[in-house]
This record gives sequence, C-alpha cells and structure tokens, in this order.
Amino acid sequence: MRPILMKGHERPLTFLKYNREGDLLFSCAKDHTPTVWFADNGERLGTYRGHNGAVWCCDISRDSMRLITGSADQTVKLWSVQTGAQLFTFNFDSPARSVDFSIGDKLALITTDPFMGLPSAIHVKCIARDPDDQTAESIHVLRGPQGRINRAVWGPLNKTIISAGEDSIIRIWDSETGKLLKESDKETGHKKAITSLMKSADGSHFLTGSHDKSAKLWDVRTLTLIKTYVTERPVNAVAMSPLLDHVVLGGGQDASAVTTTDHRAGKFEAKFYDQILQEEIGGVKGHFGPINALAFNPDGKSFSSGGEDGYVRLHHFDPDYFNIKT
Repeated sequence: MRPILMKGHERPLTFLKYNREGDLLFSCAKDHTPTVWFADNGERLGTYRGHNGAVWCCDISRDSMRLITGSADQTVKLWSVQTGAQLFTFNFDSPARSVDFSIGDKLALITTDPFMGLPSAIHVKCIARDPDDQTAESIHVLRGPQGRINRAVWGPLNKTIISAGEDSIIRIWDSETGKLLKESDKETGHKKAITSLMKSADGSHFLTGSHDKSAKLWDVRTLTLIKTYVTERPVNAVAMSPLLDHVVLGGGQDASAVTTTDHRAGKFEAKFYDQILQEEIGGVKGHFGPINALAFNPDGKSFSSGGEDGYVRLHHFDPDYFNIKT
C-alpha cells in the first residue's frame, strides 16, 4: 500500500472528514486554514481562509455544498464548499471545539471549551437553507460536563446528542429538552480523557478513543459497552471501516515527549483491529509524530490519517486487504 503524502498544512493536523460521496477529503489543522482535497489522488483543491486560530473540527453537509468549521478563535464558520466564500460566522465567548450537522442539515451542534471562568457547553443552532436568513441564536445550550467536551455528535433521528471529553464520561442528552438521559458507567467506561468519538456508518453504534490507551465500542441507544480495544499508547483518533469489521486506532505519546524517540519507537502507526474479536490484525506506519486524525472513505476502499507532523497520508487498500482472514 503506497500512501499518497499530502503536504498542505504548516502545523499539526487536528481532524479529517470525507464528504458523503467520498470524492472529497477535508482537513483541519492548527494553521488556521481548512483544506479540501480530491480523495482519489490527493490533489489539493482549495483552502478556506478566514479563521485566526487553530481549526479543531469540521463537518460537510449531505449535498457537499456547505462546510462548517470550529476554531480556537472563538468562532464557527459556515462556508460554501465550491467557492470557499464565508457564508456566516457564529461568535462565541470561548474556543469552539466540535461541530456536527444533524441528519437533514437543518441543525448544527457546536461545543465550546471552558474558558475564563465559563463552563463548557453544547450549543444547538438552526442552519438556514438560505445563508441570508441565517441567525446566530441558539435553540438550546446544554451545560454540565466538567472540563472540555472534545466531541459531540447527533444520535439516531437527531433525537439525542452524544458528548464525551476530558472527564472521561460519555453522556446522552435529549436534544429537544436538553435533559441528561444517560451516562457511561464508571466501571466499564474510560478511565482518562476521551479524545475522539466516531459513529458507525449505520449510526447504530459508536467508537470512542481515550488517553487510557483503549478504544471502546458502544450501543448508541442504550450506551451498553460492546467491545474494548486495548493498545499500548494513548489513542488520539479512531475510525471504523464502513465495509469490513475493522476498527483503526491512531495515537502515540504526547508530542512533547517525542523529541527523544525515532518514529519506530514512538509507535506512530495506525493500528487495525478486528471489530468482533478485538484482536490487532495489522498496522500502517509512516507518520513522524502522533496521529491526531483518522477517517475512512465511505466506500471503505481507502483511509487517511493526519499527524502532528503536518502531513495527511492517504492510503488506498490493496486487493489483499479485502481478503484478510482473521
């Protein structure tokens, strides 16, 4: 598997996301400039200029017309994917960490960090069909978790919101009332900060990665723990194959501890696990620093990883990959 190396960011990668068709890949990094690439050959299509801080997260509407980005500059921006024009800016009093369009793209979830005495919060915004009608008001603001919320996503049929972050607890909220419905069990749940959260292609379960060197698979409605994948380093990013029962974990030790080790010792590889058997089945090396972002193409035939080294690596699977017998 020869990776395609995509060098378009000056600073570490933070997030990767494919559009629904899988022909475009969007990357976010600490260099303020989200970028869009052709997903088959890694050619850079364009950049979205306007943020003044690290961009932590993005999402793309179902029709691939709009991009939403959340940044440390305390704004969330809506963009035209095609033209790169800014359509609207939501301003907050603290850095925006996570963004997620609802099914149907009529709503957006935005999480903001604790900042200058303000607690972390989950904001629900209406997304207008016409950018001229867009307003900044929130429909709901949910507060409660201690520390930063690293990821929040919509549950089935937009009825619930799933959030996770620094306090290591996964929470499910009622998106209509803002009421807290469920919390993950302290015994079976993560022991350290949850860094990443990824829904399965059908939305029936989701995967979380944590600094406690594990990833866990959960039922999206009941919050029952289904599987645990154990690795020997903190997990910064997780992804699930839409095609095979494969889970990918990425991470590595903290960037500050990396200077003394070479890339082999730093364990900067994307590790593949059998989703059912929970066993490691392979790894993909290449990054010269921790992996911060992972994404599977919706067709399941390629995946990409983004690292602390500023590179996006795009991997198209060899035919052998689809015949792995575990």
